[in-house]
Amino acid sequence: MGAITLKACEKWFDQVQVIKGVDLTINEGEFVVFVGPSGCGKSTLLRMIGGLEDISRGSIEIDGEDVSDHPPSKRGLSMVFQSYALYPHMSVRDNMGFSLKTAGAPVEEIRAKVDAVAHTLKLTEYLNRRPKDLSGGQRQRVAIGRSIVREPTAFLFDEPLSNLDAALRVEMRHEISKLHQSLAATMIYVTHDQVEAMTLADRIVVLDAGRVIQVGTPRELYKNPVNTFVAQFIGSPKMNVLPCSVSGGSYSLPGGRHGRYTAQAENATQIGIRPEHLRIGIQGEGEADGCVDVVEYLGADTFVLLDCAQLGRLSVRITGESGLTAGEIVGLHFDPAHVVFFDQAGNAVS
Repeated sequence: MGAITLKACEKWFDQVQVIKGVDLTINEGEFVVFVGPSGCGKSTLLRMIGGLEDISRGSIEIDGEDVSDHPPSKRGLSMVFQSYALYPHMSVRDNMGFSLKTAGAPVEEIRAKVDAVAHTLKLTEYLNRRPKDLSGGQRQRVAIGRSIVREPTAFLFDEPLSNLDAALRVEMRHEISKLHQSLAATMIYVTHDQVEAMTLADRIVVLDAGRVIQVGTPRELYKNPVNTFVAQFIGSPKMNVLPCSVSGGSYSLPGGRHGRYTAQAENATQIGIRPEHLRIGIQGEGEADGCVDVVEYLGADTFVLLDCAQLGRLSVRITGESGLTAGEIVGLHFDPAHVVFFDQAGNAVS
C-alpha cells in the first residue's frame, strides 16, 4: 500500500499556471523528496496530493484508485507541516491520540498505539507534558507521532525541519530516516535544503517553475545532471560551469588554455566540473590560473573561491587545510574523468 501516481497534473490560479503537467510515479515504501528553489511549486504539488489544493487538470491515483476528487480525509494520507500545529491545552498523549479519538477508536486501542509510537520516537517520558514544556525537536516528534498513530497509506512532509536550529535539523533528519526504515512506509518530503534531499531520499524530484526537471537517485542527479540548472542546484558548493569549445578530444577555455576529456562532448559549448574534481597547482600550469579570493576552513574540508578572470569565480574543495592565503595566484587542474558538457541551451551532452 502507498503507491502514488500523478498523471498530467496541472494547477491554475486564475490565469496563472503554477504546476505544468506533472507526470510522476512514487513506488510503495519509497522516500521521495521534492526539491527546488522558492516558488517552484513543490509545496503546491504536495498539497495537491494531500487534497488541500484542487487539481485543475489531470489525475492523482493512490494504489490504483483515482482520488482526484476525494477530500483529504478520504485519501488515507497524513501530513506533517512546517508549523507543529499542536493543541496547546492538550498533553502530548492527547495530541497524539486525538485523531483516533475523533474517529471513535476504543480508549485502550488509542492508549496502546500512542504508547507504541511514543516508544519509537523516544517520547514516553513526555506523554503527560504540554507542548509549551517541550523543545522544538520534541514538538516536531509529537507532530510526526500524531501522524503515525493513524497508520496512513503515506506520509507527506512539508518542510518539517525549517523552524529548527542547525543541530536539531541534523538530529531530526536522522530520526526521520530511521523512522522510514522501521515503518517501510511511503514518504513524500518537501524541502529547499539540498542536504536534506541528498541524505534522506531514495529518489529526488527536482522542480523549477512548476515543471519536473529531473527525477533520480541522489547519486544520479549529482553525477549525471540533465542540465545546468540541476548541475548547479544539486551539490554544495555548486558545480562550476564555464564556456568552452571542443575539438578532437580536447576542449578550449577562454584565455587559450586547453584540457583533455573522456566524456561525450559533441556540440558542447559549456563545461562543468565539481569543486572536488579541481586540483590546485603551480601558476601557469593546468587549465586555468586563479587568484585566491576567499578561503573557508571547515575542519575536514576547505572551500577556496578563486577569481579566474575571464572564467569568472570557481570553487575548489580541498580535503583538510589548504595552506592558501587571499591574493595568492595558483594554477588549476581539471580531472578529465569528471568533466561534463552542456550545449548552448544548457542541456547535458550525451
